Amino acid sequence: MNAQSDRAKALASARALHQRLHRLGEAAAPGGLLGAVLDEVGLAERYVSLAETPIGTVYVAFNGRSIRGVAPALDDASFERTYRARTGRSARRAETVPLELLDAIERHLAGQPAELVLDLHGVSEFERAVLLKAREIPRGEVRPYGWIAREIGRPGAVRAVGSALNKNPIPLLIPCHRVVKSDGQIGEYAFGPSMKRALLAAEGLDVAQIEALAQARIRFVGDDASGLFCLPSCQRVRGRPLASLRRLPTATAAYAAGYRPCPACRPAAAAG
Repeated sequence: MNAQSDRAKALASARALHQRLHRLGEAAAPGGLLGAVLDEVGLAERYVSLAETPIGTVYVAFNGRSIRGVAPALDDASFERTYRARTGRSARRAETVPLELLDAIERHLAGQPAELVLDLHGVSEFERAVLLKAREIPRGEVRPYGWIAREIGRPGAVRAVGSALNKNPIPLLIPCHRVVKSDGQIGEYAFGPSMKRALLAAEGLDVAQIEALAQARIRFVGDDASGLFCLPSCQRVRGRPLASLRRLPTATAAYAAGYRPCPACRPAAAAG
């Protein structure tokens, strides 16, 4: 009898435990629990807004460790919709501004040295290569899509380069606005060509001159003093009167005239 009684008690306890576990599975966690947990471990995506930029208010999303997204927007709600559409993730406004992060972003946008940790989680290996190469383009200069394709060892992937830049999750900080069409025209931008021109002009680029050269099919300029040929926005020739430079339609013409490619802008990478 004792053995049967013990088995009955054990079975009753097991049934009671099963019922409690079942009720626990049906319970809903408090609405703010997930956000609180993510905040605690530094993984919640929050955002701040920067009001004074060449293209108006810009929002920056971060997760406490690194920057995850950037986009211009008219207000918080607009940014949240844009961010969700571009990344598939949600973010909420930060209650306090992380001053070190904010300072680094503002220094970068002003063209000053700044250490930024950019989170490219979720992009492909090819897209990462494209975005990191675009990050190397100096402030106030532009490079064609073909330049990036050749620099990363994929000269035939010009269209894919354009697609990767169009999906750039961190524009401005990864300056895809500094990449132009292979013929030198300014081209499109995820947030519109007018914003692209505004950003380039704010960096000191003579956008009208670059577009005029592109329309005239001038892709390079030669400097007789150094014997080098450059892309028209290269720091070596920027600000120089065009009359003092030789206008060149192709890299082949530059080589034929005795010029060597500039080691700074590496213009031969744009030839083709």
